[in-house]
Amino acid sequence: MKIGVLAAQGAFIEHIEKLRQLGVEAVPVRLPEELEGLDGLIIPGGESTSIGRLMRDYRLTQAIRGRVKKGMPVFGTCAGMILLARKSSDAYFESLGLMNITVRRNAFGRQRESFETELDVPVLGSKAFPGVFIRAPLIERINGTAAVLVRLADGTIVAVRDGKMLALAFHPELTDDLRFHQYFLDIVSGRE
Repeated sequence: MKIGVLAAQGAFIEHIEKLRQLGVEAVPVRLPEELEGLDGLIIPGGESTSIGRLMRDYRLTQAIRGRVKKGMPVFGTCAGMILLARKSSDAYFESLGLMNITVRRNAFGRQRESFETELDVPVLGSKAFPGVFIRAPLIERINGTAAVLVRLADGTIVAVRDGKMLALAFHPELTDDLRFHQYFLDIVSGRE
């Protein structure tokens, strides 16, 4: 299995390391031709506007859309979730528009309002998952085939799955817990 990690900006190195810990070939993706031969793609957290502009400038937006529409699984975390969303209530750039969700950027406040919390994630089992939220977005609305995976205690939606697409408002790559990366690999392999 070969998984690409969009390496335009953000926490791509951490995702590559998590995938390698799971015994998977993980490669950085910066150009459209580097999408060839991939079984899946991760779009990491970072600054969504910067990542979106770099994707456009390097002709990755259309290339990623095309591959995902042909069935390539994709996993977006934090900024990656914003880029996957069909709509953002406050973004000023072209997203990929692939997931049936509406998101709001920096929904929990600025950097100083970042937080960590234990998350109940039924698809990962009974053990809580450590949620790391850094200038995190939230999901305002889900539509169509998108399904909620995780809510905060107040009901705020912070993780969804839409077919072979997975999106989290938090950063699993900044924890020692590999379960969300394994869950994505299970989606890629067809076990989930």
